[in-house]
Amino acid sequence: MMQPATSFSKGRKLALLLALAAPAPLLAQAMPEPDVTEVAKTPLRDLNIDGRDIPPALKVAVEMPYETARLKNCNAIVADIAELDSVLGADYDIAADDGNDRFSEGRIGQSVVGSFLPFRGILREVTGAAENDRALRAAYTAGMVRRGFLKGLGLGRGCKYPARPKPAPKGK
Repeated sequence: MMQPATSFSKGRKLALLLALAAPAPLLAQAMPEPDVTEVAKTPLRDLNIDGRDIPPALKVAVEMPYETARLKNCNAIVADIAELDSVLGADYDIAADDGNDRFSEGRIGQSVVGSFLPFRGILREVTGAAENDRALRAAYTAGMVRRGFLKGLGLGRGCKYPARPKPAPKGK
């Protein structure tokens, strides 16, 4: 078993602190915001009657997050990133904070609708809905990891954006 590093050089400590302190854009997200339809389906999802399927692009990311055999050129990397973008939404390098995302109406609506179901947490565990949600969240995380890996791979191969992270604007 690999042991975690117990000490960092000053440079690595500073880089870690800067990475943790940097604000993440609010529009880059792991899970899509629920709309009216999703809010209405909350009781059905809690009973595991209408579960959400994992999108195919995320299934691939779960099964093979670091697969490179198919990625013969930059266009293949761009295609995989585009497929993940269609499911995940904007990546951190292009998402922008408009300052209006303090509250999510969809999540508040889901919470209100879900509160009508007594013993909701226990019910979700018994029906398997909670496990389905955990699997879906894990798939979204795997998709974000895969997209980051692909952009790093594209950067290493000298590909142009969007097969690599978007270059920082000049003057920043």
